[in-house]
Amino acid sequence: MPVPSRLRYSTAPFNGATAHPLLSSQRRNPASGSQPFPYTKMSPTVDPAILRALALDPNSASASITSHSGSGFCSTHKLLITTPDGNNKRAYFVKTGTGPDAAAMFLGEHHSLNAIHSAIPSFCPRSYANGTMSSNSNQHFLVTDFLNLRSSGGSAGSGSGESFAAKLAKMHTIPAPIPEGYDKAMFGFPVPTYCGATEQDNTWKEDWAEFYAENRLRHVLKEGEKINGKSKELSDAVDKVASKVVPRLLGEQTIGKVTPVLIHGDLWSGNQGRGRFSEEGGVEEVIYDPAAVYGHSEYELGIMEMFGGFGGGFWQEYGELMPKQEPKKEWEDRIALYELYHHLNHYALFGGGYRGGAMSIMKKLIAKYA
Repeated sequence: MPVPSRLRYSTAPFNGATAHPLLSSQRRNPASGSQPFPYTKMSPTVDPAILRALALDPNSASASITSHSGSGFCSTHKLLITTPDGNNKRAYFVKTGTGPDAAAMFLGEHHSLNAIHSAIPSFCPRSYANGTMSSNSNQHFLVTDFLNLRSSGGSAGSGSGESFAAKLAKMHTIPAPIPEGYDKAMFGFPVPTYCGATEQDNTWKEDWAEFYAENRLRHVLKEGEKINGKSKELSDAVDKVASKVVPRLLGEQTIGKVTPVLIHGDLWSGNQGRGRFSEEGGVEEVIYDPAAVYGHSEYELGIMEMFGGFGGGFWQEYGELMPKQEPKKEWEDRIALYELYHHLNHYALFGGGYRGGAMSIMKKLIAKYA
């Protein structure tokens, strides 16, 4: 079914003390007239399902919840738990949303956050639970570490001391786990994830080129057609790229055997920052709002190049840790091919000029490789 307009925004789960400098809805579609997701009112009393998900007794837990910061597709809150002696408090970040889309999004984000957190604990918040409210079966929640972005307390050196580039390169070198029911690592993810409001097909596949062609390009084209209608020019171009360009640029005969690694999946600059977890510890380089997948490490770079915001120092350090894959002369074309997915996704979400960007990339790649 078409993605409802109220879900057409994705914002970083900014839960720091200051307003996020640029919400995704502004960064990605400044001219859009679409309305954001209506905020879900939350009682000052914490829903018992949230407390039970944190292994707390709803009848005795000392807890308070307040609206915090903002998001384009859900309501965001700060949950404060006080220990029985009153001496210690623990903060959590809570997202709430209404309807099956919200439930599916939170499930995908829960698994995405914990995949990254398990690989590099200091790199992203841990998700503790997602579920359905006791008070309203159509309302859903996600509970994660409270991340105080750009906290004034501590310094980068008081945390792990690892740079953003070093953490990302480390994540991109950790082989994917073997999924249940298979005898080797595969491309995909255990659950669907959402890039913005677009559900991503993460069905396991053995071949990366096939995964990218079918589960990303052809799939996002169909999602866009549900909202914007069919375009023969666009569908013909996607078909040619998927059937000709992808095998040529991403096939094993060209780049060798690809090892699936953990990918954030929506790593534009608004989903990366510096902060402290749950008001504790040192300042860390962090990422959030993932749409994870186990895929080719270079896939991550498509959206990073599309919107920019990552300085030359990052690219130099990352390039030293993760040298360009052979054939290096085709690296820029591979990144453009990965960027294409995000142009198609933004066209699906917002329409407008993103179609032109997608067509421009495809025409160049088709002329060169098809």
